[in-house]
Amino acid sequence: MQISPIRDAIADAARAVVLPDGIAKLTCTGYVPDSINAPHFFVAEYEQEYDKAMARGLDELTFTSRVLVSRTDDRFAQRVLDGMLSGSGPASLKEVIEVARGGPGEYALGGLAHDLHVTRVQGYRWYEHAGATYVGAELTIQVIGEGST
Repeated sequence: MQISPIRDAIADAARAVVLPDGIAKLTCTGYVPDSINAPHFFVAEYEQEYDKAMARGLDELTFTSRVLVSRTDDRFAQRVLDGMLSGSGPASLKEVIEVARGGPGEYALGGLAHDLHVTRVQGYRWYEHAGATYVGAELTIQVIGEGST
C-alpha cells in the first residue's frame, strides 16, 4: 500500500461531513498542516504492521487522525465536535469515512486498500496547534491492504 494516497483518500472521505448551519465547512488534509482553518480534520501519525499474510500479502496500517474545532464558544464547539465523533448522523466522521469502504466486493478508498474501519475516539481535550488552542479529539482508523503494492 502507498501511504500518501491513502492519507489523501481518508481526508477526501471526511469532507462529506455535513455540519450544522452557521458552522464553516470542515476542511481536511491527509497530512499535518502548518496552520488550519477550523473546523479541520487531518491524518496525523500512523503505525504499520508488515507481513500479516505470507509473501507480502497483507499489511495493516493504523492511522491517528485529529479533528479540531475553534473554541470561540467552548460549549458550542464541544457540541459540534460531539456531532463529528458520533457513530452516525450527517456530521459523523465515522459514517462518512466508512462510506469509502465501497460496496460488497469493492476495494476501499477507490482501490487503494482492501478495507478500512474507524475503530475508536480518544484524546478528547484542548489541543494547541500553530500557536492557537482548539477543542479536539483523535480518531483511529485501521486500513488493510496488499503489502506488495
